[in-house]
Amino acid sequence: MTDVSAEALHELTAAGIARHEARWLVDEFLPGGDPDAKVLLQAAADRRLRGEPLQYILGHWPFRTLDLEVDERVLIPRPETEELVGFALSELARARVTAPLIMDLGCGSGAIGLALLSELADRGVVATLVAVDESLDALAVARSNALKHRLRAVSFVHSSWYDNVDVSLRGRVDLLVANPPYVGRNALAQLDPVLAHEPLGALVSSDHEGVEGFADLAQVIGGAREWLAPTGVLLCEHGDTQREAVLRAATRAGFVHADDYDDMAGKPRVLIARQS
Repeated sequence: MTDVSAEALHELTAAGIARHEARWLVDEFLPGGDPDAKVLLQAAADRRLRGEPLQYILGHWPFRTLDLEVDERVLIPRPETEELVGFALSELARARVTAPLIMDLGCGSGAIGLALLSELADRGVVATLVAVDESLDALAVARSNALKHRLRAVSFVHSSWYDNVDVSLRGRVDLLVANPPYVGRNALAQLDPVLAHEPLGALVSSDHEGVEGFADLAQVIGGAREWLAPTGVLLCEHGDTQREAVLRAATRAGFVHADDYDDMAGKPRVLIARQS
């Protein structure tokens, strides 16, 4: 680290920015310790001190093997969602599908679906992705990330869940993945204040049948079998109080097998529902 960078790091931490975040900012906005870039660094630091998420300030964030563009139009990719991708890869390996068709419902930045395309390609598997979101802003970010990583086997669909998805895909999807909104309105106020900067529609869902924040999950799970191939699999991320509800919804929807898995923090997080 140059003297200029070390000095800048000290100034940011003294101002109240956590050291690991200050290091990210210095590396991003003061490359090589260029003194002329200090004005950009100070502007970024001011944004962080006002509470804006570090990821939005940087404009990109790592997700598994990808460096994704992120801003206020999309959710910040999180480690729990990286785990969902790992589960999905294991399911595809188990099913031995040679050229899987994947649908990413509520794709946001494209994190889940694009990571799957990329990592499957590294394994010699050519997959096709249908990325669905009701937000045109989110789809624009996902498209940009696909271009950035030269992932071309993907189509983008503007749709609220299944509403506008091409009917020709019914019964053909090998893997359906979703990280839908699952935070209840009452619970949101008690969570990390940084969430106030993220798109509310991608976070908060209405209550359903007495389960807080479950309406979108119920819709995704309830409609999935119509789109899945006979050996297809559904994976959903969900809230840590929703395990019983997702398993009940999967059983009601007619899935033959439904299991729910903890994340690395030991909290219920990923539903895996199988057709066979």
